[in-house]
Amino acid sequence: MDESTQTEPTTDTPATPTAFGWCHWHQAHSDGVRLIDVIEQGTGSGITTYACQPCRDVHGLVPFADRP
Repeated sequence: MDESTQTEPTTDTPATPTAFGWCHWHQAHSDGVRLIDVIEQGTGSGITTYACQPCRDVHGLVPFADRP
């Protein structure tokens, strides 16, 4: 019995998990959202904005983690 109980990943399945959340640019839920900006406030909780891949491409948005 040399058969593996593990399934091999297919090309349809992404290799890494993607985030599902609210895209602030097209105002709807989307898969693969990334943090774009963090607006800090002195006494409040601040604001974070997220965008999906199509909106990042159209609007030229760079994810917060990818900035120098």
